[in-house]
Amino acid sequence: MMELVIDSIRVSLLNHQRVVILKQKDIDRYLPIWIGPPEADAIAVRLQEVSVPRPLTHDLLHNSIKNLGGTIDHIVVSSMENDTYYATIVVRQGDKTVEIDARPSDALALAVRAGVQIFAVPEVMEKCGVRLDKESGLAVVGEDATGATAPARDVGGPVGTEEAKTLSAFADFIESLDLGDMGADSDGKSDE
Repeated sequence: MMELVIDSIRVSLLNHQRVVILKQKDIDRYLPIWIGPPEADAIAVRLQEVSVPRPLTHDLLHNSIKNLGGTIDHIVVSSMENDTYYATIVVRQGDKTVEIDARPSDALALAVRAGVQIFAVPEVMEKCGVRLDKESGLAVVGEDATGATAPARDVGGPVGTEEAKTLSAFADFIESLDLGDMGADSDGKSDE
């Protein structure tokens, strides 16, 4: 698995959709995931250490897991199918490990509350990871960790010609974001 960190939460100027930008640790490859405004707020509230008077939904879930004797171990962005990302929350309860299916936005909101690692399976990063072309500055989707276009495979590999057509809206959206300042959030402040 590949470790990721939350780089920023962005808002598209074209359609005001929120996207959380995950950065692969140690290399300049990103995984953008569209999320709803409430989930974006839930992640941002915790990242910015904003105090809330009562527990929010993700705080409630985190507290429930703890009070039932579990600890969130890590989360995994486990697949991308039909333009939808899937995630897993890995919870330890004594000697037992439980994997809970979740939307990535909810899993990320829990991860920032629990202070746990975020991972993606290699197939997701190969298929949906984005890097910036150093020469053109444009987003390049579906390359391997070295930045080279990986050979096409039938399942779980980099995007093929047909998938590239399907993901063209994805690439257009990524190019509409200002990725030149990936270390800063939408207010220009660094998340780290």
